[in-house]
Amino acid sequence: MSNVIHKRLDALRRFMEEKGLHAFIVPSTDPHMSEYPASHWASRKWISGFSGSAGTVVVTRKKAGLWTDSRYFLQAANELAGTEIELFKEALPQTPSIEEWLAAELEKGEHVGIDGNVYAAKEAFSLTHKLNLKGLHLISDYNPFDAIWQDRPEIPKNPFFVLPEKYTGESARKKIARICDSVEKSGAEFLLVASLDTIAWIFNIRGNDVKCNPVTVSYACISRKETVLFIDPAKLTDETKSYLEAEGVTIAGYSEVYDYVSEIKASVCLDSNKITLNLYNTVPAENRIMDIPSPADLMKSIKNETEIQGFCNAMERDGVALVRFFMWLEKAVAEGGVTEIMIPEKLMEYRSLQDNFVGESFDTIAGYGPNGAIVHYHVSPESSLEIKPEGFLLVDSGAQYFDGTTDITRTVAVGPLTEQMKKDYTMVLKGHISLATAIYPQGTRGSQLDILARKVMWDNGINYLHGTGHGVGHFLNVHEGPQNIRMNENPTTLQTGMVTSNEPGLYRAGEYGIRIENLILSQHETTTGFGDFYSFKTLTLCPIDTTPVVKEMLAKEEIAWLNEYHRFVYDRLSPLLTEDERRWLKEKTNEI
Repeated sequence: MSNVIHKRLDALRRFMEEKGLHAFIVPSTDPHMSEYPASHWASRKWISGFSGSAGTVVVTRKKAGLWTDSRYFLQAANELAGTEIELFKEALPQTPSIEEWLAAELEKGEHVGIDGNVYAAKEAFSLTHKLNLKGLHLISDYNPFDAIWQDRPEIPKNPFFVLPEKYTGESARKKIARICDSVEKSGAEFLLVASLDTIAWIFNIRGNDVKCNPVTVSYACISRKETVLFIDPAKLTDETKSYLEAEGVTIAGYSEVYDYVSEIKASVCLDSNKITLNLYNTVPAENRIMDIPSPADLMKSIKNETEIQGFCNAMERDGVALVRFFMWLEKAVAEGGVTEIMIPEKLMEYRSLQDNFVGESFDTIAGYGPNGAIVHYHVSPESSLEIKPEGFLLVDSGAQYFDGTTDITRTVAVGPLTEQMKKDYTMVLKGHISLATAIYPQGTRGSQLDILARKVMWDNGINYLHGTGHGVGHFLNVHEGPQNIRMNENPTTLQTGMVTSNEPGLYRAGEYGIRIENLILSQHETTTGFGDFYSFKTLTLCPIDTTPVVKEMLAKEEIAWLNEYHRFVYDRLSPLLTEDERRWLKEKTNEI
């Protein structure tokens, strides 16, 4: 693979020389700022061989580097081995920023290239300013991959389908009306949307253009005057065309969005973090731009009663599948011969038997022993370990159902553990419970709650560098904004109806990893003389392994939560199980 990467870098450098560029920056994104792009836009993966969801490659005429976050430090080191690409670990004090590195590698007056069709406008503006301060110039005119990627996949043309209102709880027409009200309150007349999950939510449509993410490649422009969906005509059927027209939606070609936007004669609401530089620059200069977080994104994140009930129903079916999976795992590991690569297959087998199952919500992470310390580990035939009856196995998986999306991590003891393992596991559990039981005032941001999950680890000189929680879509992307729970500041407050993950972890490189993840729903708790207070309702239905728990480390309130959670799991799942399955679940949910 390293020879292949070398040839690809050479091709990019020849392109750079032809265009007078001295460096080129390759982000992970597509024209829709997707975390997981369709294969046509997987340019960063193609040029580097790094398969993680987040990272930026920078290539000069002599050197190359990859910047990525802590989730991928170990994975990136493995996948870049043998290539000339140097790994730069983001957020560490010794790591230079991309601009600092470029300033050290290039001469003043030299040119740095990006493709303005896949680079976020806000990031491009910031990059331009930072490079100018260092005497460098940004050029956004070139897309080298059309020229050098010979077998590049096409832009997907897969048909999409309509998600019925019995699952969505609200018609597209009503959503559009609410969006128009909000946009007009912001002082704009048009809302420009490029985010694929937001478009899918607005129009109650789903697709399969991106693995695990039920979205369809498109743009949208919404106003009181008209709502236009820009989409390849090949993706339409008579049924979907009639549906959209009945909802008051005008249909135009995918690439026609540029001509349409260039002719708008009114103020435009957009989010420059979620619009490409080229599309942003298409808005006529005389138009007023309201550059704010999209009101549609916030609406999407606040689930209605139908969506919440759908999540609960999906959790029950997912819980049944997980009980059957963990029963199989327990027996199979004892018998021997189980490998990591078998885990995703068995999970798919059990989940696929459930009603409303569509597919995985992301590629299953199944890490045994040292592989569990790789936060976003992806098993391959070469890396797959045999799961022996000792130590920890970490399984992070999820499913897409027509009525909800699931995401769950369990770390299970598959055999004897060291005392350090047990202590580490109990610290993660304490952090999980601390967040799950939080009561917080209206207006609280996720960054203000993040410490609850980390404090016990910080007290012991331990930390994890990924976020504690991410939003989750309703039969949509498993990673959904705008809310999250992490150390980084995010102005979005947690509101009732938001579904977020709760997933603290602890990772010892080369030894093991521990993560416990449930999905939690923000709900109203009480109103006092000090205002409204919210709490979390745990939605996920699956036992948490209690064999590694050091009970003496838990406060009585933490023990009470764990026992109550397990009663909740048993009560909800037991009516759906066979007698043997109920017996197994009863044992796993016994009070400690």
